[in-house]
Amino acid sequence: MATYQEFIQQNEDRDGIRCSWNLWPSSRQEATRLVVPPSCLYTPLKERPDLPPVQYEPVLCSRASCKAVLNPLCQVDFRAKIWACNFCFQRNSFPPSYAGISEVNQPAELMPQFSTIEYIVQHGPPTPLIFLYVVDTCLEEEDLQALKESLQMSLSLLPPNALVGLITFGRMIQVHELSCEGVARSYVFRGNKELTPKQIQEMLGLMKPATSEQQGKPLAPHDAVACCRFLQPVHKVDMNLTDLLGELQRDPWPVPQGKRPLRSTGIALSIAIGLLEGTFPNTGARVMLFTGGPPSQGPGMVVGDELKTPIRSWHDIQKDNAPHLKKATKYYKALANRAAVNGHGIDIYACALDQTGLLEMKCLSNLTGGHIVMGDSFNTSLFKQTFQRVFSKDYNGEFRMAFGATLEVKTSRELKVSGAIGPCVSLNTKGPCVSDNEMGVGGTCQWKICSLTPSTTLAMYFEIVNQHNAPIPQGGKGAVQFVTQYQHSNTQRRIRVTTIARNWADAQSQIQHIESSFDQEASAILMARLGVFRAESVDGPDVLRWLDRQLIRLCQKFGQFSKDDPNSFRLSESLSLYPQFMFHLRRSPFLQVFNNSPDESSYYRHNFVRQDLTQSLIMIQPILYSYSFYGPPEPVLLDSSSILPDRILLMDTFFQLVIYHGETIAQWRKAGYQEMPEYDNFKQLLQAPVDDAQEILQTRFPMPRYIDTEHGGSQARFLLSKVNPSQTHNNLYAWGQESGAPILTDDVSLQVFMDHLKKMAVSSSA
Repeated sequence: MATYQEFIQQNEDRDGIRCSWNLWPSSRQEATRLVVPPSCLYTPLKERPDLPPVQYEPVLCSRASCKAVLNPLCQVDFRAKIWACNFCFQRNSFPPSYAGISEVNQPAELMPQFSTIEYIVQHGPPTPLIFLYVVDTCLEEEDLQALKESLQMSLSLLPPNALVGLITFGRMIQVHELSCEGVARSYVFRGNKELTPKQIQEMLGLMKPATSEQQGKPLAPHDAVACCRFLQPVHKVDMNLTDLLGELQRDPWPVPQGKRPLRSTGIALSIAIGLLEGTFPNTGARVMLFTGGPPSQGPGMVVGDELKTPIRSWHDIQKDNAPHLKKATKYYKALANRAAVNGHGIDIYACALDQTGLLEMKCLSNLTGGHIVMGDSFNTSLFKQTFQRVFSKDYNGEFRMAFGATLEVKTSRELKVSGAIGPCVSLNTKGPCVSDNEMGVGGTCQWKICSLTPSTTLAMYFEIVNQHNAPIPQGGKGAVQFVTQYQHSNTQRRIRVTTIARNWADAQSQIQHIESSFDQEASAILMARLGVFRAESVDGPDVLRWLDRQLIRLCQKFGQFSKDDPNSFRLSESLSLYPQFMFHLRRSPFLQVFNNSPDESSYYRHNFVRQDLTQSLIMIQPILYSYSFYGPPEPVLLDSSSILPDRILLMDTFFQLVIYHGETIAQWRKAGYQEMPEYDNFKQLLQAPVDDAQEILQTRFPMPRYIDTEHGGSQARFLLSKVNPSQTHNNLYAWGQESGAPILTDDVSLQVFMDHLKKMAVSSSA
C-alpha cells in the first residue's frame, strides 16, 4: 500500500489535483466538524508530455441532466456493449465506432492511467489568435522608447497568422488602421465621453452595410478578418506595424506645471472591448494594456489631474476619503464582465514608481484570467523579460496559453459543489450538483476562464450532503468530474476531462484514517484562498479572527491533549506543519495591508489566487537557503536565528529574490578578498547564490525583483520582515545567547503564536 504522501504526489502528477482530505467523511455533520471543507486545487491545463490528445469526440451519458463523460470509473459490460454512468447510474449503449471493444481491447478513456484525457474536437473553421495592444503614450521619453522596443520584439514572437491591433491613448484615443499601405490612418476618440458598444462599432465601420437584410448586425468572424482594418494578420502588417510603433510620439497635449497628464484609460479599454465584441465574439483574444500612470480623466478615472491631491492610500479608503474609488471600480467591473462573456482576456502591464490604479482595474484581469505585471519602469529587465515570457512555448513549440475555456464540474449524488476561487466568472448554470452553501464564486456548476496557462489553478469547494442517519455502504467512492472545453493556442477546440474518486469513511470509527489522509499543504492554500476572497469585502482584522478560529477548531478536533494543560498538546505528523503555514499567512501581504499600497496588495492577491500549489506555498512561507564554508548550500528555518555573520542567505518569496550577506561576509566583500587568487573559495561562495538565483529568474512568471543586500543595508528589510522574529529587541537579553540577528518588531514570534494556540485549544471553556 502506497503512503498517502506517494498517493498525493501521483494524483498531482497525473491529474493536476490536490485534495484537502483524501478520505471523505460519509455524512454532512461529520464533514463540518473537520473544519477544512472537502475541497481541491485543480490545474486544468497541467503540462503532461505523456498525454497525447485523442482525435475523436468524448462519449457522453444519455441522461439530459447528467451528460457525464465516459471514464475509468464506469461499469462496462463488454459483451452487451453497454456502460453504466458512475454519476447517475444510467445505462448507455456504446456508439457504433466502439463495436470492436473488449476486455483486452479497451479505448483509452476506460484505462485507469487516463483518469485525465484530452479530446480534439474541431467544429467549424479555425479561429485565429488575436492580440490587441492598448498603449499609454503619456510616458517619459525613455520609458516609451523601451516599451516600443518590447512591442516590436513581441511581433516576432507571434505566430504569422495571429491577428494584431493597436490602440494608443493619452488625452485622446487613437485606433490605428493597419491595412493601408504607406498612409498612417487612425480614428480619434475623445477621452472623456462615454460611448456604447454599438456607437463604437458604428464609428469604426464594423456594422454590416444597411443594404444587408441583417441590418446593423456585427460581422461574422471570416467576414471580419477580410474587412476589419484594425486587426490584421502579423505576416501582412509586420513591417507597417514595426514602423508605426517606431514613430509613436509622446502624447502631444501640454501638461501644465503641477498637473498630471490626462490619461483616458477607461475609454481606451471600452473601445478595445467594443472593437473585439463587434468583430470576434467568442474567439480567443488578449487585450494587453500598457500603462504608466493612473487614469485621470473620463469614466474610470482614479485620481484628478492636480498633483497636489495624491492617489488614494489604504488610510484614505478606510476613512472613506477616496472619491473616485466606487465609481471607477464599478466601471471596470462592467468592462470585465463584457470581456468575459466573449472569452477575451485582459492583461495589465503597469510600470510606474507611484500607483497606477490597479486596485480599481484589477477585476479586468481577475475575472478574465489575464496577467497583471507590476514594475517601476518599462525600461527594467523585470518588465522586458516577463513580457517575453508571456509568449513562451511548450515542448510542442506551441504557446503556453489557452482561451475562452468553460469548466464544468459534475459530482456523485452525495456531493455538491459550493463554489470556486480563481481567475473565473460564474456562468450561473444551475443543476442537481449545485450547493446552496456558497464558498467563493458559487451558485453554479460551470465557470468561464477566458485565459488559461499551464499553471492556472482553481480552488474548488464541495459540500457533503449525505445525512447522518443514511450511511454510505462500505467501500463506496465519491466521484467528481471536471470537464474543461477550451481553444488551444494552435486554434483547435479541445476538451480535457479529469475524473477523480475518493473513498468514503465513517468518521466515528475511522477518524484516524481520515486524519492521516489530510493534505496540510493543499489545505493551507485552500483556506488561504478563502481568507483572501473574504479580505476583498471584509476588514482585515475580521479575516484574521476567522482564520484563527478555524485553526483553533482544527487543533481541538485533531490535537491530543489533557484539558487545560498546554504542555500536553500534540499534533500528528499529517497536521504538524499546518499551524506554521497559518502563522506565516497571517503576516503575509495577502492579508496584511500595512506597508503596502492598495495597488501592491491587489497585485499580490491577484497572483496568489491563480498559482499552483508549489508557488502558492512559497508566497505564504518563503524558502530560505544558507551558503557557508561549512558544507553545501542547505535549506534553513525561516527564522531570525538563521541570520548569521558568516553566512550568505538566499530567500525566495516568489515576488522577490533576496541575497543577503552576513556581517562578516559583507566586510570581506568590501575589503575585496574575492579578487585575490588565494581566496578563490570565497569568490566561489559569493557566486553560488547568484547562480542559483539566476536559475529561478529564468523560469518564474512574473519575473521576481532581484535584491542584493547585506547586514545593515536598507534593503535587508525584505528579509527581516519575512523571517520568524524569534529574537527581537524585546527579548534579546532574556535569551542570553548570541546567535542570530535581533529584529526590531512588535510582531509575535512563531513560538508565542504556538503557545497561545495550545492554550486556546486545550482550554476547557473553549
